[in-house]
Amino acid sequence: MVTEKSGPITTEFKTGNRTPPKFIAVEGNIGVGKTTLTKKLASTFNYGTLLELPEENPFLERFYRDPQSAALPTQLHFLLQRSQQIQALRQDDIFEPVRVSDFLIEKDQLFAEVTLDKDELYLYQQVYKHLTLEVPKPDLVIYLQAPLEVLQTRIRNRGIPAERAISDEYLDTLNNAYTRFFHFYDEAPLLIVNTEEIDIVDSPEDYKQLVEYLFTITSGRHYYNPGS
Repeated sequence: MVTEKSGPITTEFKTGNRTPPKFIAVEGNIGVGKTTLTKKLASTFNYGTLLELPEENPFLERFYRDPQSAALPTQLHFLLQRSQQIQALRQDDIFEPVRVSDFLIEKDQLFAEVTLDKDELYLYQQVYKHLTLEVPKPDLVIYLQAPLEVLQTRIRNRGIPAERAISDEYLDTLNNAYTRFFHFYDEAPLLIVNTEEIDIVDSPEDYKQLVEYLFTITSGRHYYNPGS
């Protein structure tokens, strides 16, 4: 689990009387930039982070090579990892401080439904029911979108060896699953960001404009598509 504090808020952003969301969750497909945005927001607002730890999942590389045989252990490992992270948060009593996360707990079931067969999904759901997964609801969810070609390029550029085996079919299936999930999502204010035409990594202006937009959101569903 990663829950460390980042540096102080940058001078580039003057919050004035504006208050950023206290708990932000960033979601989206593999390679879309969840963790990068999470860390940048944490640095900007001096927030703690709650991060996925895919590098600690010993089944993930096998799953990318052979999804059918490794899907169940991969999903169960992520589920148990999340449960341990949440228990650690409770023990440390750090639900109250502001933070930003690069996942929603609901994403576990989304991935399970995509990757598991009927019997495996039943077993997964039984394990899920017996775990304590109560987490505070985000004050803002940011859903990052990108088309398949953009995801492919970003995955290649970051050069993680295990991700070389990710198939286009799997990425496309996840894109569709995320679209369906967020079509019905109403648990928190939602910002849907089309990242195809913006660069939140290397363009300070693109990032600044996105952060400024966050301050305008208090409820409902919003679309951020500056390239349109």
